[in-house]
Amino acid sequence: MQKVMIVGAGKGGTAILDIFKQTADVIAVVDINPDAPGILAAQHAGIQTGTDWHHYISDQLDIIIEVTGEEEVFKDLRDARGKNTVLIPGSVAFLLATLLEEKEELIKTLRKITYEHDLIFNSSGDGMVVINTEGIITLFNKSAEKIIETTREQAEGKHVLEIIPTSKLPRVLNTRKIESNQELLLPNGSKIITTRIPIIDENDQLIGAFSVFKDITEVVNLAEEITNLKEIQTMLQAIINSSDEAISVVDEDGRGIMINPAYTRITGLKEEEVIGQPATADISEGESMHMKVLTTRRPVRGAAMRVGPNKKEVVVNVAPIIVDGKLKGSVGVIHDMSEIQSLNRELTRARQIIRTLEAKYSFEDIIGQSEEMTIPIEQAKLGAKTPATVLLRGESGTGKELFAHAIHNASDRKFNKFIRVNCAAISESLLESELFGYEEGAFSGAKRGGKRGFFEEANNGSIFLDEIGELPANTQAKLLRVLQEREIVRVGGTKPIPINVRVIAATNMNLEKAIANGSFREDLYYRLNRMPIHIPPLKRRKEDIPYLCERLIRKINQDYGRNVEGVSDDAIKKLMEYNWPGNVRELENVLGRAIIFLSYSETIIRIDHLPELQISQLKDKDDYIGQSITAEPLAVQLEKYEANVIKSTLNAVKGNKTAAAKVLGVSVRNLYYKLEKYRIEADGMQ
Repeated sequence: MQKVMIVGAGKGGTAILDIFKQTADVIAVVDINPDAPGILAAQHAGIQTGTDWHHYISDQLDIIIEVTGEEEVFKDLRDARGKNTVLIPGSVAFLLATLLEEKEELIKTLRKITYEHDLIFNSSGDGMVVINTEGIITLFNKSAEKIIETTREQAEGKHVLEIIPTSKLPRVLNTRKIESNQELLLPNGSKIITTRIPIIDENDQLIGAFSVFKDITEVVNLAEEITNLKEIQTMLQAIINSSDEAISVVDEDGRGIMINPAYTRITGLKEEEVIGQPATADISEGESMHMKVLTTRRPVRGAAMRVGPNKKEVVVNVAPIIVDGKLKGSVGVIHDMSEIQSLNRELTRARQIIRTLEAKYSFEDIIGQSEEMTIPIEQAKLGAKTPATVLLRGESGTGKELFAHAIHNASDRKFNKFIRVNCAAISESLLESELFGYEEGAFSGAKRGGKRGFFEEANNGSIFLDEIGELPANTQAKLLRVLQEREIVRVGGTKPIPINVRVIAATNMNLEKAIANGSFREDLYYRLNRMPIHIPPLKRRKEDIPYLCERLIRKINQDYGRNVEGVSDDAIKKLMEYNWPGNVRELENVLGRAIIFLSYSETIIRIDHLPELQISQLKDKDDYIGQSITAEPLAVQLEKYEANVIKSTLNAVKGNKTAAAKVLGVSVRNLYYKLEKYRIEADGMQ
């Protein structure tokens, strides 16, 4: 490194010191003023200083820079220097210093421009790649790194096809033409839209090419989503417009934004009268449910009001539209009450028809886990598999009709008709024609062409004859013929009509007593009694009450629109202490009455919700002084008395059933039936 001595430490000397101390070995700075700024700067830099330059003259000096501006000093230095030492006068030194400063300024400016260029180049959200005429990448910005997934260090200096095999930049070098907005698929699966431009200097010489590109993968996906959303919107619009239910939608401010054609048809209001208008615009009478829902954020169902200029009576269901927890509006569905009423009439009529044509219940609907109930259920299941006539016996309200339905549904006739006939509900004059039909002209008022009876309607199916004990004598005779011959003769007709009908009969009467007093035919009794099933009263199967309560509450909830969950333990205990003369029907009435008086916030039936169930003990001082009379039904007391009489008779004849039947005046078969009914063991009785 060249050794330099600076003579003069003024402003010029200080400037030269700043330049040469970085590029040469400044061994000394000399000035007659020891406080000159150059002297202080040299001392701070650790360079020797002095007031006499003679002390530092030697052959080792390469350069002496004289910046005092005094000619005598310059001559003395020229005479005293070594032969290899260069003496630079102050003017040249200043020129050199100026050139060096300009160089530094140019370097700083270039660095600033380069920094700004890099800042702009790398801050762009678009990818940028520049290549020279050989296809070598010379610039590769940060966005290009992210999109192409290659670092700048890996890319710059490499041929563009090594980094981007699908690149078309080399083609631009050949064609020298701009290619705008071209789509390109990158090896990593990203889609880009790129513009390629050749770089041409002022002499029309090609010096390279560059491309600017943007990743459009998300844009393409977003466009596809938008397309799907438009399809969904179109589909929803089509669904709403095709609905027969009137639909209206309002925004969060309660102004109409959508209605469908059904809305116009029901209300008589067109779009221009509703869209953009307050939600109250369509209401003639009543409160706006849209505004209520927007205020409470809760749905409203079954609100009655009148809408439109014709004051159409409607029922409205309105629900809030909530998106990401924010209320965006509400949607209302309007039902025309006239249509609903018409549909209800049709539904009622259909239910009446269906009720006579099909069985609604199965054995799964029969609740009972007690031994008293499982026996008749098993008997009924066995009977369902055979064509035998079934006679259901039991008190009123025990579920005889339920058994009849279940037997039909468990039989091979379940896909055919199930006709129900209440023999006590049809007048005696009409019963025969209703059961067996009639021919044209059979009586005044008869339909032209005649009419099919219940038995013909039930052909290949089942017929349920409830209250069979109420049949008049002449109808009993005809029914006996049906059971024996499997054929019927219409009223006013002579030609027998063959039928294939399963007969299920039911009664709560004592048929044996009816036979004894002549009101019921004994031969018909034997025909009907082929498979008797005794359904126990509720008092004999009280352990089934909790299960019955559960099922009945579920049914009542559906009927009354309630949400009662069950019965408390103490209430169940009270229910099980009662004898239930009205059986399951009475239990259903008691539960229904309790639910009616429950508030909507209560879900459990407690003991205080139940009506008084205690049967009072009565005393008749006039006729039964000192004797208590229980309020058991007469039929129950008669059955108990009959059972005691049979037991006494069997004991008297030492268990001989034939002798006992003769003494009692009943057939042996009838005696066996009563033994089974009352569960009397006759063998070995003494």
